[in-house]
Amino acid sequence: MPLSPQAVVNIAVQAAENKKAMDVTVLDIKAVSVIADYFVICSGRTVTQVQAIVEKIQEELKKEGVIAFGREGYREANWVLLDYGDVIIHVFQEAERQFYNLERLWGDARVVPVPVNI
Repeated sequence: MPLSPQAVVNIAVQAAENKKAMDVTVLDIKAVSVIADYFVICSGRTVTQVQAIVEKIQEELKKEGVIAFGREGYREANWVLLDYGDVIIHVFQEAERQFYNLERLWGDARVVPVPVNI
């Protein structure tokens, strides 16, 4: 049985935190967009840390049989996007996150505490 979006969020958040991701935020975007149910947004300090966060998220979700539909930006690792369908994960370097400010852009979305209740 496939994992619920909430379970994917919880695994991704835990994996990111295991790699010392900073300022992990989950936005519930169901009410404001049809593209996904949740955004997970977090930051790393360096290219290496951003890539490590991304790899850990993918590794932990793959253990549960969940494979990303797509991954963009990994090589440069300024902003890496992982598309898991109902869950979109954004891993930024700090300066890129401040510049794009997705939390403000998606300001109508509800910030949800993690773990997300399943």
